[in-house]
Amino acid sequence: MTFSLTARCARTGQLGVAVTSSSIAVAARCTFVRAGTGAVATQNVTDPRLGPKGLDFLAAGLPAQAAMNALLATQAHPEYRQVALIDDQGAIAWHSGARALGLAAVVVGPDCVAAGNLLADEGVPAAMVRAFEESGGELLAERLVRALEAGLAAGGEAGPVHSAGLVVAAEEAWPWADLRVDWHDEPNGAIPALRRLWQDWAPQADAYVTRALDPTAAPSYGVPGDE
Repeated sequence: MTFSLTARCARTGQLGVAVTSSSIAVAARCTFVRAGTGAVATQNVTDPRLGPKGLDFLAAGLPAQAAMNALLATQAHPEYRQVALIDDQGAIAWHSGARALGLAAVVVGPDCVAAGNLLADEGVPAAMVRAFEESGGELLAERLVRALEAGLAAGGEAGPVHSAGLVVAAEEAWPWADLRVDWHDEPNGAIPALRRLWQDWAPQADAYVTRALDPTAAPSYGVPGDE
């Protein structure tokens, strides 16, 4: 019921995850990033504890595959889990348990890994990786959204998706972007809604970092009290 892309931008060092699902609020449970450390997607009968634990293992200096091995060793039911992780150097590890739902597939590309379950077509992850590779000159968040769009165009889930989200870490401890469509009533409407949300966020993203680090240099957006 989910497909995702976990990725790194080799140019900027940003790390991120984009995900979509037929379930409500998928990004709240499945997307985890940490600046200078890595990104983790956890899905398929999701255990959200795997995200922070995976990042902790990477932060402790474990290589990607060793971090995945350590992560799975904490699990009582790894056969139910799909997990993908990438570290800050682009090393990738993934796991897709024997009890992943429906048609499940994982594809690895340069600086990215796409994973899905209950897919309508086995080619969905490969389409996502291609879209990510072909948009190499764009911001990581844009590439992540394009990957979701490509996955949907390639068939998406066996049923309609209703939620989507993306999270991107840059240099600071908080996400540079954390955008979510927790529920969209229109079948497959969540990804277009996420696209619109990203387009609204993109021109303002860096300004919100400036506001945090140096309020005297922050631009005004003309809202009441913002001078």
